[in-house]
Amino acid sequence: MAYALIALVVIVIGFSIITTIKRNNAIQKDGIEADAVVSRVDENEDTDSDGNREVTYVYYVKYQTKDGQTVEAKLGNEPGHLYVGKELRIKYLPEKPKYVIPAR
Repeated sequence: MAYALIALVVIVIGFSIITTIKRNNAIQKDGIEADAVVSRVDENEDTDSDGNREVTYVYYVKYQTKDGQTVEAKLGNEPGHLYVGKELRIKYLPEKPKYVIPAR
């Protein structure tokens, strides 16, 4: 029973990774560029089994789509250390404006 659960978790994680890679490739290839500003930075703290503390950050940006809609979205492909108010270029797909990546 435990092996079946482990296999299921591995499959779900694999599917999630593949989906994210495909989505980011689509945004990179067909995305629309826009100016954005970092609107929020969430800090997540975790401690591993050895007691080591690890802090990760999740960045959110606000931007305006080509049709004038204001969107706040989680920034994919963690770009490093950003701060609230930092301006940057992003790419998004019009049909899925909540998925954004930094423009290159």
